[in-house]
Amino acid sequence: MPFSLPELPFNPETLSPWASAETFFYHHGKHHAAYVNKLNAAIEGSDLMNQPLEEIIAKTRNNQPGIFNHAAQHFNHDVFWRSLSTELQKLSADFEAKLAYNFGSLTAFRDEFTQKAAGLFGSGWIWLVQLSDGKLAIHQYSNAETPAGTDVRGLLPLDVWEHAYYIDHRNDRGKFIDGFWEHINWRAVEERLTL
Repeated sequence: MPFSLPELPFNPETLSPWASAETFFYHHGKHHAAYVNKLNAAIEGSDLMNQPLEEIIAKTRNNQPGIFNHAAQHFNHDVFWRSLSTELQKLSADFEAKLAYNFGSLTAFRDEFTQKAAGLFGSGWIWLVQLSDGKLAIHQYSNAETPAGTDVRGLLPLDVWEHAYYIDHRNDRGKFIDGFWEHINWRAVEERLTL
C-alpha cells in the first residue's frame, strides 16, 4: 500500500509569523509531498512495498540511500507536523519533572536544544529522544538521518533545513528556533514517551 502525504493537523495560516502559509505550501505541499512520491516510486514492486515505514528505514539505512532518505524525511516531517500547535501549551508537571531530571532544569533543556539546533552545520534535524534505558537526550541528525528504525525513540523534532524557515526568516535560523518554543504540541510529545 503506497504512503500518502498526511494532512496538516492545523490550519497553515495560524502559525504566522513564525511560519507562514506560504512556507507550509512549499514545505508540506512540495518538499514533503516529493519525499512521499519518490518513496512510493522507489519501493513499487519490491518487498518493501508493504512494510511499515520504520521497517523500511531500518532496512535501507546502510545500503539504499535513495529509499532511506525519502522514507526518513517522510517520517521526520510527519512527526514534526504532529508536534506543532497553534496555541502555546504548558507541559504537564510529570513531563516537566522528567525534563528537569534529565537536563537539570526546563531552562537547561531548552538552552541545550536551542544550542544544538543553531549549531548543526548544514541541513538536518534536532530531536529530543528517549534512549533505550529510558533517559532523555538531544540528538543532532544531519540531512535525512532520523531516530526511526533504531533503539532510540524520537519524541520532539525540529527541522533545521533551510526550506523550513527561509521564506519567513531568510538566513536567521536562530529566530526560527526561538519561535518554535511557542508552537510545540506538548501533549503529542508526551504521548510518544514509553514509561
